[in-house]
Amino acid sequence: MAIEPEQLARFEQICTRERCPYAVLGEATEAQHLRVSDRQFDNDPVDLPMSVLFGKPPKMHRQAVREPGLADDFDATGISVAESLERVLTFPAVASKNFLITIGDRSVTGMVARDQMVGPWQVPVADCAVTTVSLDSHLGEAMSMGERTPVALLSGPAAGRLAVAEAITNILAAPIERLSDIKLSANWMCAAGFAGDDAVLYDTVEAVAMTFCPALGMTIPVGKDSMSMRTVWDASGEHRSVTAPVSLIVSAFAPCGDVREVLTPTLERREDTALLLIDLGRGADRVGGSVLAQVWSALGSGSPDVAPEDVVALFEFINDLRVRNWLLAYHDRSDGGLLVTLLEMAFAGRCGLDVDIDVDRQHAAARLFSEEVGAVIQVEETRVSEVMAMAAQSGLEGAVTVVAKPRLDERIVVNTRQFELIDSRRAALQSLWSETSHAIARRRDNAACADAEFAAIQQSGGGLSASLTFDCDEDVAAPMIATGVRPKVAILREQGVNGHMEMAAAFDRAGLTAVDVHMSDLMSERRQLDEFHGVVACGGFSYGDVLGAGEGWAKTILFSDALRECFQTFFQRSDTFSLGVCNGCQMLSALQSIIPGTDHWPRFARNQSEQYEARLALVRVEASPSILLRDMAGSHLPIVVAHGEGRARFASTETQNALEEAQQVALRFIDHDLNTTEAYPHNPNGSSAGITGVCSTDGRVTIMMPHPERVFRAAQLSWCPPDWHTDSGWMRLFRNARTWLG
Repeated sequence: MAIEPEQLARFEQICTRERCPYAVLGEATEAQHLRVSDRQFDNDPVDLPMSVLFGKPPKMHRQAVREPGLADDFDATGISVAESLERVLTFPAVASKNFLITIGDRSVTGMVARDQMVGPWQVPVADCAVTTVSLDSHLGEAMSMGERTPVALLSGPAAGRLAVAEAITNILAAPIERLSDIKLSANWMCAAGFAGDDAVLYDTVEAVAMTFCPALGMTIPVGKDSMSMRTVWDASGEHRSVTAPVSLIVSAFAPCGDVREVLTPTLERREDTALLLIDLGRGADRVGGSVLAQVWSALGSGSPDVAPEDVVALFEFINDLRVRNWLLAYHDRSDGGLLVTLLEMAFAGRCGLDVDIDVDRQHAAARLFSEEVGAVIQVEETRVSEVMAMAAQSGLEGAVTVVAKPRLDERIVVNTRQFELIDSRRAALQSLWSETSHAIARRRDNAACADAEFAAIQQSGGGLSASLTFDCDEDVAAPMIATGVRPKVAILREQGVNGHMEMAAAFDRAGLTAVDVHMSDLMSERRQLDEFHGVVACGGFSYGDVLGAGEGWAKTILFSDALRECFQTFFQRSDTFSLGVCNGCQMLSALQSIIPGTDHWPRFARNQSEQYEARLALVRVEASPSILLRDMAGSHLPIVVAHGEGRARFASTETQNALEEAQQVALRFIDHDLNTTEAYPHNPNGSSAGITGVCSTDGRVTIMMPHPERVFRAAQLSWCPPDWHTDSGWMRLFRNARTWLG
C-alpha cells in the first residue's frame, strides 16, 4: 500500500497496536525511474527507466478460424424420465453443495442477510447473496453469478447470453429497482490458440459486450481474462492434454431495497397456490449442452438462447408482482431444468408436488430438463388469471404457464397429458440430490456425523421454530437510554478476532458505549479495565487458533502478572458483567482460575464432526442466574454457530452434574421436536446434554459458543418467524446488560 510520508508514524502505531508486521519498501518519486537497492551487496540490481517497463508494447496479431461446434445427434425423445432424473440429481453441477457450504463462515460481520441456506430446514438453494449496507440499515447489496460453459461447445455467443441472463434471473430474487442498476463483472476464459477457440471468444465478446448488454441497458465495467486454459504433458511417451471450453463467468452486483423482501425458493406449504413457469425459451425446449445431455454422455445440437427484450420483460414482470406482494416463492431455472427447479423448491418447503406438463410423453424429457432461461414463481391460485394478464402486458404472452401445485403429503407426482411419469417421495428425491454431498462429507469428516445429517433428510418435522417468553420488540432498556447515560463496555479482541464490529453494534443499539479494546491496549496501559462496566470477548480466530481455540489468548493474560491482576480485579467487582462468545467463550473458559463461581465450567474441544461448523441451530434458554438471559428462560429460538472447537468437555461427570445442579447451564441445543439433543447436525459440536452456554454462580459472567451478536436483528437470520420485523429475540440479551447496569 502507499501512504503519505507524514502518516508513516500513525501507520506504525496502528501496526504496533494490531501486532501487524510491516516493512517500508521504498518511496515514490517524480522521476520516471525504477531503482531497487541491495544494502547487503551495496548495489542496485534493478536500475532502469519506467519506459522500458511500460512503454508501448508491440501490437499482437492473431489469426483465428471459425470451426463448427461439437454437436452430436442426442435425442431426448426416447429416454426414460425417471432414470434421467436419478442421473441429473446426482450430477455435481445440480446436486446439493451442503458439504462445502457448512464449513464456511457465512455470518461474520453481522451484515449477511441472505446466504445459501433458505427456509426452516436450511436447504442450500438460494438464488443470490445479499448483505446489508450497514449494521443499522435494511438497505442492501445483492450478488449473483451466471455461467453456461457447456453450451459454448455448441455456440459461444449463445453461452455468453445465457450466462448474463442467468446472473440476472438469479439476482431478481432481490428487490432491485432498475435493470440498469445491475453491474456485471465478466471472467473470460479460453485456451488461446487452440483449434477455433480464439474465434469463439471473439464472437462471444462481440455478442455479449457489443449487442446483448447494450440492449439490456447494462454495462460490464470490470472483468478479467484467463487465456491459458489448456495443459499438456507426456505420460509414458503418450502426448496428453486437457482443454477447457471457452467460458464466460458473469458476476452481477446491484444495490437493493429492503433486504427483508428478498424472495427465496422456499415453497409455502399451501395447496391453494400454484407454481407458474416463466419460459423465456418460449417452448423451444432445446437441450444442447444441458445436464440431461451430459448424463447420457452426449452434448446435443440445438443450444438454448434468449432475446434481450424477454429478459427486460421478465425483470419488469417480477417487479410488478413484487410491488403487489403476490410472490410467495421464486426460483430461477438453470442447471437441471424445470423439474430440478421445482424439486429444489419442494425440498426447501418440505412438501410434495403435483406437476402437470402439457406435452406428450415423447417430449416430456425435453420440457422437464431443458435449461432455457426462465423462473418459477408461487402465487395464490386466485391470482393466476391476473398474473397471466400482467405477463401479457409485460410482453411475455404465451411464456407463462401453470406447471405444478404443492401438496402436503410430500408425494412428488409428475404427469403428462396421458401418462404418469414419476410417483415418488420428497425424502427419496432429496436423498438422491444429497447423495454426492454426503459421500464427500463422509470421506472428509466424521462418517457418523455425515450419516446422521443424511438420515435427517427423511424426517418430516417442523424445522426451525421460535417461541419466546418475552416480547422481542419491547425495548426494556428504553428508560435507561432516556437518561442519556451510556455505560462503557470494552469490546475486547486479540490478533485474529473478527467479530468485534457486530458485537459493538449490538451493545450500541442497547444503549451502551462500545469501546474497541485490543489486548495490546491493556498491555501498554493505553486502556484500563477499571474504565468499564462490561468486558466482552469476541469471536474469531485468536492467533489463528494455532495455540488451541482461545487458549493462546487466555495465556497472554495468565502469564502476565499485570494483566492477570487487571482481569482478576475486574471479575471481582460486583458492578461488572462479562460475555464471551465463540473464541471469546473458549478464552474465558480458560480463565476460570481467576473468575469467581466458575469451578465447574467446561473447556472446549474439537467438534465431534471433526470439521468447522457454520449453521443456523436451535437453542433453548435455560433457567440460570445469567443476568444477560434474564426473563428469557423457556424460550427457544434460532442462532448461528461458527466454530471448529465448540464441544463442551468437562473434567469429570461429577463436574458436569455439579454445574447442572447449580443451574449454571444457560443454553442448550435442541432438535426440531424441541428436545435436548446431542445428535448431529442439530447439535453441531456434539456437546454433552446439548450444553452450549454457561454462566458463573452469580450470573455476571456468561459464555456461549453461538453468536447472538450476529443475529440481534431479524434481517441477519437466514430464517426467522414472519412476525420478527426489526429485532430478533437475541436483542433482549444486550438490552438486559443495559437494564442490569441501571
